[in-house]
Amino acid sequence: MLDEKIILGFETSCDETAIAILKGDELLVNTISSQVDIHEKFGGVVPEVASRAHAEMIRNIFHASLNNANLQISDIDIVSTTDGPGLVGSLVVGYNFAKSVAWSIDKPFLTVDHMVGHLAAPLIENRTMKPPFMTLLVSGGHTQIVLVEEWGNYQLLGTTIDDAAGEAFDKLSRFCGFGFPGGPAIQKISEGGDPTKIDLPRPKTKHEYNYSFSGLKTAATNFLNNLDPEDKLTRSDFAASYQEAIVDSLLSNFVKAVEDTGVKSISGGGGVMANSRLREKMNNFAEKKDLNIYLPTPKLSTDNAAMICVAAQNNLITNDINTDDVRLSSIIV
Repeated sequence: MLDEKIILGFETSCDETAIAILKGDELLVNTISSQVDIHEKFGGVVPEVASRAHAEMIRNIFHASLNNANLQISDIDIVSTTDGPGLVGSLVVGYNFAKSVAWSIDKPFLTVDHMVGHLAAPLIENRTMKPPFMTLLVSGGHTQIVLVEEWGNYQLLGTTIDDAAGEAFDKLSRFCGFGFPGGPAIQKISEGGDPTKIDLPRPKTKHEYNYSFSGLKTAATNFLNNLDPEDKLTRSDFAASYQEAIVDSLLSNFVKAVEDTGVKSISGGGGVMANSRLREKMNNFAEKKDLNIYLPTPKLSTDNAAMICVAAQNNLITNDINTDDVRLSSIIV
């Protein structure tokens, strides 16, 4: 029975070395080793540095995860890993290590699309989430509106034509010297700020569900470059206004997609979904429209291996084990 199978998952698509172990509905371990301290001095993730850090950490994290779950390597039934999208060097480290583990114990090896992992993340804590539903996936590299009609049947309704929402946070934060990662830094600085203080644009695209954040980023930097020294503007007001513009832009298209399709359930995923203002507005929308809403906790919104385990488990349950057929990253609107 699948609910008795122990699934080992790896996630190394960017700068988190993550390993999780799932048995049925029980998450036995979810280990995440972040490289934030390493990349902070650069103001962003350096791919070569990230892949080397994964290679240095993954073996120790693997053995620590087995010990924390009180398991032997022979107890593992299925091995799963992210196979993209992400930083190539980082992905190779996790993929090769995971495949080597599967080969050494002669167990099935499953690959999972990173964005499908984020899409499945709410299942870790809420097994009642069932299609159809609309999901908003927002991360450092992707911003997507996806209609899930059935597991494995994903319609990409909208995506970004330039920067992703996470990039918009990171790039402006670096410009302003707010810190890295940009999203959490701007959220912290925005506390107590007035989100209506600055009139920043909410960019629109020709495609009704697509996103564009490069113009918003440019408008914000131009505003700062042309700011009169006599103007009284606090860091918190600026951060709150910029954050509000991103959140409003994200929700505007998402709300339209939900209303146009008439779905009764919504969800979200990706690192930006950890943003408290976005979560607040998502929940307010769901309450106003009487929708079921499924959001992973902030920790499970960012990159983690638990979402890879549950996505692999879900693919097995639905007999959808050829993940090449369900790659969100390869769909073009």
